[in-house]
Amino acid sequence: MLQPFTRNYHDNSTDAGHQFTFYCDICNDGYKSSFIESATYKKKKKSNFFGQSAGLVGGFLGGAAQKIGSTAERGGNILSKQHEGKSPEWQKEHEQAFEQAQNEAKQHFHRCPNCNKYVCDHCHNEDAGLCTACAPRQEVYVAKTHAQVMKRDIDTAGQTATVWQGKIESKTTMCTACGKPAGTGKFCNSCGASMELKECLKCGAKNAPTVRFCNNCGENLQTATAATPTGQCSSCGFNNPSGTKFCGECGNKL
Repeated sequence: MLQPFTRNYHDNSTDAGHQFTFYCDICNDGYKSSFIESATYKKKKKSNFFGQSAGLVGGFLGGAAQKIGSTAERGGNILSKQHEGKSPEWQKEHEQAFEQAQNEAKQHFHRCPNCNKYVCDHCHNEDAGLCTACAPRQEVYVAKTHAQVMKRDIDTAGQTATVWQGKIESKTTMCTACGKPAGTGKFCNSCGASMELKECLKCGAKNAPTVRFCNNCGENLQTATAATPTGQCSSCGFNNPSGTKFCGECGNKL
């Protein structure tokens, strides 16, 4: 008598015989039962063989070869047909073969008492007596959780990490002497010209080297420079650069 077993199977039977593939309800891996040759097909094939042998007696060699080829083609067609419309004998064989295949496949499957799924050995937690969907293996679940936490921490660290600390906006200073980018130092990176700001002698405001008038008080910077060609110290007589407020030799206020 047939016993309850998984409905997740495929019937591979043909006229030539019976075979079934049973699948795990979780991973869908399959186990194919042993092939059982059909006795009715074997008898029919034997009968056809004797009939063809009698028809071939006295025939030419070419004709015999042609008939053998036709027989092989018909045999291939028989194997490819499904089992609809089969004889009662074949149907009885099929039922018996299905029962035998179930008993054979049951050795490789387990029924989970919680969800009633039939699962393979790989998807069965032998310690808990349940499928791995209901009771995952401890070491597997720990490894999975560890990997998930690691991914989460990496994503969080990546979102908060500082990977660049430069300035988003920066002005490029052009050298007035050579017209090339001067850099951020006191002298031009290309020609070495001084990039110091021009100080107004009247108000002390800092102005760009190319500015002719002070942007703070309007003083003519070129006139002021020409009127005071040198900052000679009245105390020690040292000639200081134009615009110097204190003597570089003795510290006297100019």
